[in-house]
Amino acid sequence: MSTTTELLKGAAELFPDEVVTSAHVRHLELPYSAGRFALITLDNGFDHTKPTTFGPASLANLNTAIDQVEKEAAAGEIVGVGITGKPFVFAVGADLKGVELLKNHDDALAIGKGGHEVFKRLADIAVPTFTYYNGAAMGGGVEVGLHCEYRTVSKHIAAFSLPEVFLGLVPGWGGCALLPNLIGAEKAVSVIIENSLNQNKQLKGQQVFDLGIADALFEGADFLEQSLIWTANVLKGDIKVERPAIDRGEAWDQAVAKGRFAADSKVHGAAPAAYRALDIIEAAKNGDLQQGYDAEDLALADLIMGGELRAGIYAFNLVQKRGKRPAGAPDKSLARPVTKVGVVGAGLMASQLALLFLRRLEVPVVLTDIDQERVDKGVGYVHAEIEKLLGKGRINQDKANRLTALVTGVLDKAEGFSDADFIIEAVFEEIGVKQQVFAEVEAVAPAHAILATNTSSLSVSEMASKLKNPERVVGFHFFNPVAILPLLEIVRGEQTDDASLATAFAVAKKLKKTAVLVKDAPAFVVNRILTRFMGEIQNVIDEGTPVAVAEKAVEPLGLPMSPLVLLELVGPAIGLHVSETLNRAFPDRFTVSPNLAAVVKAGKRGFYVYSAENGFKPELDPEVAALLQQGDSVLTEEQVRDRVLDAVAQEIGLMLDEGVVAEAQDIDLCLITGAGWPFHLGGITPYLDREGVSERVNGKPFLAPGVASVPA
Repeated sequence: MSTTTELLKGAAELFPDEVVTSAHVRHLELPYSAGRFALITLDNGFDHTKPTTFGPASLANLNTAIDQVEKEAAAGEIVGVGITGKPFVFAVGADLKGVELLKNHDDALAIGKGGHEVFKRLADIAVPTFTYYNGAAMGGGVEVGLHCEYRTVSKHIAAFSLPEVFLGLVPGWGGCALLPNLIGAEKAVSVIIENSLNQNKQLKGQQVFDLGIADALFEGADFLEQSLIWTANVLKGDIKVERPAIDRGEAWDQAVAKGRFAADSKVHGAAPAAYRALDIIEAAKNGDLQQGYDAEDLALADLIMGGELRAGIYAFNLVQKRGKRPAGAPDKSLARPVTKVGVVGAGLMASQLALLFLRRLEVPVVLTDIDQERVDKGVGYVHAEIEKLLGKGRINQDKANRLTALVTGVLDKAEGFSDADFIIEAVFEEIGVKQQVFAEVEAVAPAHAILATNTSSLSVSEMASKLKNPERVVGFHFFNPVAILPLLEIVRGEQTDDASLATAFAVAKKLKKTAVLVKDAPAFVVNRILTRFMGEIQNVIDEGTPVAVAEKAVEPLGLPMSPLVLLELVGPAIGLHVSETLNRAFPDRFTVSPNLAAVVKAGKRGFYVYSAENGFKPELDPEVAALLQQGDSVLTEEQVRDRVLDAVAQEIGLMLDEGVVAEAQDIDLCLITGAGWPFHLGGITPYLDREGVSERVNGKPFLAPGVASVPA
């Protein structure tokens, strides 16, 4: 039995539930009498909704297919070998379900070695090898192709990436060693590091070709046919594939340095994966591929046995699985159809909501406000955004005309809402104003219409308390910018009924949002946690810790931006309002910072100013510095970090005790999709568990052993 077979057999025993990918070999005659060709098709037997992956048994099947074509090539029976995927999917890498089960370093090492041993064989076949990226290709799916001599890619591919660093791994089956040697270090660092750290940015087919990863680009409709014609021309010598020389000098070193800067700016050294990948890319400069493969194996094993990857897989599963099957959502059969949407308000947030409902539901959307000028401005915003989509080629002229015709604005709520099924308000964040709006809407809306509020912190139950039918009021809290952040906190008021809630979840799904069911509690989930987090930062500043120390203290979390930059994005006035709301609800834990109040009173947009001379880095605004009144208690970075994390752990524990959400997993899902909390943390609770904060504050971890951690 070969070493490869033994490795894969041992690994397969650890993954009894693997969805196994077959590697079918078929033979065909190439055009132009170019000869007999062996084509391997990767297929797990399911449609495109269950993409093809590589677990140990799948790798063993590919290994067996390579055995066959290797013999045929040696015997002169074939002129070439190609690999392609099932419709719409090439392959999306390693089977992460199996990786979660690994308990020791040797088993993790076997996963890396097993993939390498199989994929490397493609480069050793006696005839030219080709990869035809016909559909989604990620991770190991990209890497198997890098081991072949030639590659083609479909123009219709929308998802092509090496996402491992995003999850807490490195491209461990050849990606770190082969890609820079194929397209140069600068482009490879962009794909492996920068795209991964940029929320797992995907490449399209044209970009894959432009980068030089693929040698030819073909339309999706006849992609395989055109790829085989191209293959025949390559084999006959009529097409010569020429690739630019790789700069192995200073440019390589500069690319790695640029990658380290990108990693520092995103994760601040708090997550090891990017740095391990860069070490391998740096060493790959000498072109010694086996040395690169060995380094990949070791990095892969080390990272698989670390907390970052487990948290990354946990986060990935939250978004891909729990996010699509919201905990506690009523039976979807209770949902009522929505054929017209009303939006109360025509400001920026209301206009963003109108555009989203319009694009996703493609039903009439009507805005109202207190005067015609505001209404016209809101409708004008939506029209302008539709024009932008048309200009970018995202929609055609017919669709632009249809969408433009579907959005209207009126002053009279009776005229606008008498036949609306779903009406959402996005007016000033004050309970009396919102109660008045709902009373006016209820008087003119159909009896079945859902009345939704986009409130960020006020009580949905109180908002509905004076209505005749409070059961149809639901919280529908979006995050700004609406088009980008996926989270939608759906809030069940004390009297909200199942049909209204089911309709809200059905609408959320059509809007392509990640919906989480939330109890009607002050500030719900994201704003409550962020306000407690920000509140402690502001407290230590008020007490005397320098702003720079307080900001730097939480850098190890690798958050997308520092607390005070986030405050600037949210707006100091909104931050102050939410802190006041929570202070009224929980005065023992939530404070109202006098310094923040002073910043708001002064009309400042934040704590920082930005100048070209300083490279637009945040600098404390001298006018804000003059406003600050601080005490004489100065903490170290470590003391600040402990205090902030202790506060967050306490707040999450209390929220779970109150039943604000079903489980800790929903807290993490909210922070990842609503606040951009890093995947490598797994949200927040795995990090608090891993650092011992949960135990210190609450006497127990948030998650069971083996959930977002290495199984015991």
